[in-house]
Amino acid sequence: MPKKPSRTTFHKRLDHMVAQLREDIVSGKLSVGEHLPSEVELGKQYQLSKNSVRKGLEMLVDEQLIEKVPRVGNRVSSPAVQGSVTIKLGYYSSVMEQMDLNRLLSDFHIAYPHIRVQTVALPYDNYAQAIEEYMKGGMVDVFTINHTDYQLVVDSGRQEWLEPMNPPAGQYPFLQNAFKHRDRYLALPFAFSPVVLCYNRDHFADKGLEEPDSGWTWDDLTETAQKLADERGRFGFYFYFLSQNRWPVFLLQSGDAVRYDAQGRPAFCGTKLMEGLRKCRELVSKEGVFPRFAAENDADAEALFLQEKVSMIMTTYFSLNDIREAGFSFDVAPLPYLNEPRTLLLSVALGMNRYSEQKEAARTLVDYLLGEAAQLTLRQNTFSIPSLKKAAEWRGKGTVKHPSRYPMYREIIPSFRWTTDIHLNARQVEAMHRELKWFWSRMEEEDTICRRLEEALS
Repeated sequence: MPKKPSRTTFHKRLDHMVAQLREDIVSGKLSVGEHLPSEVELGKQYQLSKNSVRKGLEMLVDEQLIEKVPRVGNRVSSPAVQGSVTIKLGYYSSVMEQMDLNRLLSDFHIAYPHIRVQTVALPYDNYAQAIEEYMKGGMVDVFTINHTDYQLVVDSGRQEWLEPMNPPAGQYPFLQNAFKHRDRYLALPFAFSPVVLCYNRDHFADKGLEEPDSGWTWDDLTETAQKLADERGRFGFYFYFLSQNRWPVFLLQSGDAVRYDAQGRPAFCGTKLMEGLRKCRELVSKEGVFPRFAAENDADAEALFLQEKVSMIMTTYFSLNDIREAGFSFDVAPLPYLNEPRTLLLSVALGMNRYSEQKEAARTLVDYLLGEAAQLTLRQNTFSIPSLKKAAEWRGKGTVKHPSRYPMYREIIPSFRWTTDIHLNARQVEAMHRELKWFWSRMEEEDTICRRLEEALS
């Protein structure tokens, strides 16, 4: 019997339908007065129930993009306000769900009916070059940009395309400073997450084990993971170790940083940095604890966790959105530590095209998304952490049930680090990644790989 789709799947399908229809309307593909496909046809096309289709169409009605015609259907409406403008928002595909972008844009259209937002999916690969081309071609006015891609843009000298902006009051200062270049803020943080440990509370209870706390070392995790694993194919711990948002944690926790000599040559051999990389390889090589799974991306860890194939995963608040419909109790804890209790900080910011022809409308969208109403919507309807401190630390009941230790991130702020804190830029991390694959697969020994790392970063 086919497996019934989860509510998360329906949510993604509904988001896709609304985003696609909005895109077709704002771009002009569906012209004013043109009728949308029937509710039945939309249901078949997006694999949604009639009620779900109606819910999505109601969002577009509220945004004044369509109007219902009794006994006829839904048709594209004329702009409610004369002089309406259209701006283009470039976004990472993950942001649509992780930050409930559909809901935020719907609320924006209601608040600002004279501004219509057309969404443009951005590539993950070669981002710095792609975003420059998108801005040059007028294909984006506002765009999402994470800290790594921001560094690539700046390091490649493309920052001239980014509009300097004034940061709003009330944001976490450590987020704002990460997008600052020569005393100018070239992007403003939208949401963030540290890398954390997520665990299945039911598995811990079944085994009579104490839940993780901030005093855990990686040896404590390994010992507990061995007890959680069982002969039915359940493993104790997993993370996508090839991800550049995961393995640098071990460099940060080494307590060391890359040091360069007078000629700019880095030193790895004999440093604590290699101790961190050695610990990473040790973890992923643990038989019976860490699964030999041919993962393709970060999301595979959450998929295994959702299927209860693993009891603990290294993840982020962003990725917790992928397990919101878990049929078991789960919670979060600080990462175990090696020499220093540190973790990698991730952030998604909003940038603006300096040469946008609709700069005023673009700035209105940025201000709205970073304002209290939108930031509170983000907090209440997702697991992602808003950049506005007041919204992030809001206490109350939203549409998403957060784990009991959700506010834990506040207690570990002193442990937050960027990869730049260990004197590595984004391109150097990429270069290290290419070499370390040989080390983690045990196809190269440590003395060989540390020399290759030194050569790659020189």
